[in-house]
Amino acid sequence: MATELWITGDPDTDRLLSDDPFALLVGMLLDQQFPMEHAFAGPGKIRDRMGSFDVRAIADADPDEFVTMATTPPAIHRYGRSMAGRVLELAHTVVDEYDGDAARIWTAPGADGGDPTGREVLKRLNALPGYGERKAKIFLALLGKQRGVQPEGWREAAGEFGEDGSRRSIADVTSAETLQEVRAFKKAQKAEAKAKAAG
Repeated sequence: MATELWITGDPDTDRLLSDDPFALLVGMLLDQQFPMEHAFAGPGKIRDRMGSFDVRAIADADPDEFVTMATTPPAIHRYGRSMAGRVLELAHTVVDEYDGDAARIWTAPGADGGDPTGREVLKRLNALPGYGERKAKIFLALLGKQRGVQPEGWREAAGEFGEDGSRRSIADVTSAETLQEVRAFKKAQKAEAKAKAAG
């Protein structure tokens, strides 16, 4: 059974992320070049400013008005203007391809008409606007580790992010302590990459 998420440290925002699959998708979309907990707070800011967090309302929003809303301090992201455009694209995709139900990305039947495999879910996530393979793998790991969504082969499809007990990504954040552990891991990775490039 999926438990309440702990991602931002704000109970109200974390409840939105726990209850609304599209909010979780948007949080993951915003999680780049921006602190994790601030990225995942974006959906809460959008909800508070629009009065609800409804994928169809977001898809139907006037693009200019949505950008203004998204970039009003505190903005939803360091690159608020471009990220607002990506949120709109993502909303359109969920409405057009999944009938407005983001959870269908991981529940709609697979190629054989049965439950989708981890590989199929990964492929669907990878095809979303603003998602690449790495982001798709992290989101699949988040679904498997914290939302009880565990299609066949999900750990393998998620690669290193699916490893049990790892501290690599937002999929492993369940408290303030684990947030710091993941941040430390990312910092060490960056330092290692920098040292390799310099060497």
